[in-house]
Amino acid sequence: MNPIRQNARVLTAALTGTAVEFYDFYVFATATALVFGALFFPASSPEAQGVQAFMVFGIAFLARPIGAVAFGHFGDRVGRKATLVASLLLMGGSTLLVAFLPGYASAGFVAPLLLCLLRFGQGFGLGGEWGGAALLAVENAPKGWESRFGAAPQLGAPVGFLAANGLFLVLGMNLSDADFLSWGWRVPFLASIVLVAIGLWVRLNLSETPAFREALAHRPPPAVPLGTLLRHHWGAVLAGSAGVVACFALFYLSTAFALDLGTRQLGYGREQFLLLQLGANFFLALGIVLAATLADRFGAARVLLVGALCTIVVGLLFGPGLQSGSAQAVFATLSLALFTMGFVYGPLGGWLAGLYPVEVRYSGVSVAFNAGGILGGAVTPLLAKQMTNIGMGGSIGLLLSAAGILTFVGVSLARSAR
Repeated sequence: MNPIRQNARVLTAALTGTAVEFYDFYVFATATALVFGALFFPASSPEAQGVQAFMVFGIAFLARPIGAVAFGHFGDRVGRKATLVASLLLMGGSTLLVAFLPGYASAGFVAPLLLCLLRFGQGFGLGGEWGGAALLAVENAPKGWESRFGAAPQLGAPVGFLAANGLFLVLGMNLSDADFLSWGWRVPFLASIVLVAIGLWVRLNLSETPAFREALAHRPPPAVPLGTLLRHHWGAVLAGSAGVVACFALFYLSTAFALDLGTRQLGYGREQFLLLQLGANFFLALGIVLAATLADRFGAARVLLVGALCTIVVGLLFGPGLQSGSAQAVFATLSLALFTMGFVYGPLGGWLAGLYPVEVRYSGVSVAFNAGGILGGAVTPLLAKQMTNIGMGGSIGLLLSAAGILTFVGVSLARSAR
């Protein structure tokens, strides 16, 4: 039997959880770009409100490594399955509660404070999600299928993005601006409960991974997995963190930041730009599948290095492409960036899992992935936002080039760091 069919439930569980992750994150990202500045912060310039909103957006990336440590501890000691269920519940619950938050006009400073708190909860839960989902897939993979199985969580990214982007697009096309600002933006947060319920149903029917069961049969888990990880594998943690920066930078500059720039400064309509991003999202899925297939043939590290080099080149084209004034050029730019992201994201599950032994693998993968996300997913969009505010929009792609260089260095050094 085909290995994918044989492990369909496991791969579905890995994909569904990451689809929830990216849905939740991109729902928040889209609302950040479109409404959070005006709703949750004092009246001031749109630029200042936008920066404040993106600062709240970045909180989750600070919370993710903390969640990675916490969930990594239990993932390495208790098991992958139970930890993944807990991370999904925290992540989904935090997202759902955003739908019920009051705005600044009615609650004052309490409104942004609650938004920050739920954003932290979302990020904390997400800290244990991707690493566990990747291991669920990779540790069930037959030999030679590690990257293709490990790409299942990555395919959750375009699925979650499609659901979030598509729902915002439908709402924007059918609601007035006043209705969208008043209550329409809350609907995608409420709808997250559907994906969470599906994810829980699939995960609660899984068994533990063979690799974890085998490791437990030979020796008890370390008392403090993080301590063991940092004592014996700190080089792999640093290399792994650097290796994931490019995928975060490409995604959040091409989605949340680009949407903010396109609708606020470049004159594109909200629905028009969402539609451009929706089309470009299919190139992300294509890139992930192609990169994972090549990674099982030529090695994950080689494919990631190619992706990092392409990221450097994309960075030189990104700013001028977005600022071109042509919707066709914007679509081509976003499609190229997200296709390239597939090459620095698709093989990550198999590559990162291979850097760490089983007994500290959940902690290692989660910490590296989420530590790199601070620089790529929080700092990069915030710097890009500030650059456009001072008239340097044409140079924002240099941030992508820098991320590509960092990923290239991390992947290159990873082999000697283990």
